[in-house]
Amino acid sequence: MIEWANPWALLLLPLALWLPWRGGGPRLPWPSVAALQARGGPRLWLAPLPPLLGAAGLCLLVAALARPQLVNRERIVEHEGIDIMLVLDTSGSMDAEDYTLSGRGVTRLRVAKEVIADFAAGRPDDRIGLVVFGEEAFTQVPLTLDKDALVSILSQVELGVAGRRATAIGDAMAVAGARLKDLDAPEKLMILLTDGSNNAGQVSPLEAAEALRALGVKVYTVGIGTVGGGGGLRGLFGGRGGDLDEDTLRAIATTTKAAYFRADSTQALREVYATIDQLEKSTAEVEEHVDTEERFHPWLAGGLLLLGLQLLLGETWLRRLP
Repeated sequence: MIEWANPWALLLLPLALWLPWRGGGPRLPWPSVAALQARGGPRLWLAPLPPLLGAAGLCLLVAALARPQLVNRERIVEHEGIDIMLVLDTSGSMDAEDYTLSGRGVTRLRVAKEVIADFAAGRPDDRIGLVVFGEEAFTQVPLTLDKDALVSILSQVELGVAGRRATAIGDAMAVAGARLKDLDAPEKLMILLTDGSNNAGQVSPLEAAEALRALGVKVYTVGIGTVGGGGGLRGLFGGRGGDLDEDTLRAIATTTKAAYFRADSTQALREVYATIDQLEKSTAEVEEHVDTEERFHPWLAGGLLLLGLQLLLGETWLRRLP
């Protein structure tokens, strides 16, 4: 990409535009008395050309002084950061519209996806993956450094993709743990977001928590849903806000030496992920290589050429009477 080494020089552009038009008074657009007597002709129409050429030339010289450069930055991760599995509830109760974005009511799943996407995008040097769960649990995105791909796939996650009628929290933890257990990372953690309680699957959440503690995996748990949120027909598909099992979520976090958070608003949810982001700083060591190629030469040559042409025309064919 093009960058300016001396961007302050661009402040001289107004001066460059003004200088060619300054003068000691009005001048006639003819080089001689004979030409004046002849009147008209192309000289009259081209009389403003020298100052225009001067202004353009000076602007090019200012751009050259600002030193445009073609800069290529390459980031090399010398030491891997934290491995993070995001575990997201997509069961039916996540369809409750008790959160807001830009002043409009949105579903729990919608706001969760937006906040999680911002969190992932803010950690470029950590590998992050995604597990979704409802009646079942499966890996939606394996651990990756490609945050653009992760955010793109996350945006396409739909309600009920893993089943709408139940919540297999323990199985989801087991699936995410399987992705982490064989990896050699300085730190591994999981962020589990749900609005319900475990009522499906083969593995209990506390059994999964014990196994993850043995693997050195921290599990931050996040409970969402407003008091009395959801309701109506949505309550038939996976529970309502009141079904949140906070005791189990606290026990999971305590067992794995992490923390439990309750977020009953969009702002509270953003603050939860911001807090986790501060608690778990990336351990990645990144080296940036910068390759710079100067690109001011064409601007300099063009500016000098236009100024030379201004001087030539201004002293010959387009010379003006004082």
